Amino acid sequence: MAIDLSDYFKTFYGENLRNLLVKVPDREGDLIPPSTRLLEKRREAAHVHQAMESQREEFELTLGSLRGRREEMIEKEARMKEYLHRFDHFLKENDMKRLRAMKKAAQERDLTNQKESDLAALQQEMTSLNREREALEKRVLRHAVFLRYLERVVQASEQFQEVRQVMSRYDTLVLTREDLLRTAQENQENMDRARAQLARFLEEKNDVVLQYNNQLAHLQSRLDRARSDALLWESRWTHIQNTAAKKTLLLGTIKMATLNLYQTVCKRQRDGGGHPVALEDTPNSWRRFKN
Repeated sequence: MAIDLSDYFKTFYGENLRNLLVKVPDREGDLIPPSTRLLEKRREAAHVHQAMESQREEFELTLGSLRGRREEMIEKEARMKEYLHRFDHFLKENDMKRLRAMKKAAQERDLTNQKESDLAALQQEMTSLNREREALEKRVLRHAVFLRYLERVVQASEQFQEVRQVMSRYDTLVLTREDLLRTAQENQENMDRARAQLARFLEEKNDVVLQYNNQLAHLQSRLDRARSDALLWESRWTHIQNTAAKKTLLLGTIKMATLNLYQTVCKRQRDGGGHPVALEDTPNSWRRFKN
């Protein structure tokens, strides 16, 4: 905190020194001798100096007071900053505490709601269990006759000494029955699967047999056509053979006639005979006959 002393002196002494100076009238100044005037000036100067000293002391006191107030203000400002820092820290902690309290309150509220919901569910479950207990009590009362019956069975039986043994025997028989039923069901399922497999196998084999029957029918049709063609070709072969026999007979007749004619002509020739010619050599006998 700086203090401008020049402005202070200008303001303080500029107005107060005028009041401290003694103004002598112009006429009296003309009558006073210079020595007296010098003394008066000195007294005035001493009085002004004394006044200035007094003002200086007062200024120093004021300056000291201002310095003390400045230090006090600095200390107060430091305390105020510390107080503000502590207050800000307090506000932050208070906000954090408030947030934690709000969060805790929300959690407690949710927990309370959950507990109330659980309590309602437990009450409902307890009501249901009470109803079930009452139903079981009624059922026990209704089935008490069976207990008495089993007790009489134990008394009349030599195999069982307690009702628990009868119940155990019954449970064993029930389990055995369930095992037998399960085994029978498994066997029935196996039989059903075997029947299904047999049906698929028969269906597949029927398809194969049907395919073979179709092939057999096709082959039978081919066989019938082949037999028909064979009969046709056999009739044609018979016709060919008959025609060949007729032509062979005609050829043999022609050959015999030719040979007879050749032999007749040879007998009438001048030399009384010709060269012998075989029966099958008709072309040679014909050439010789032409010659």
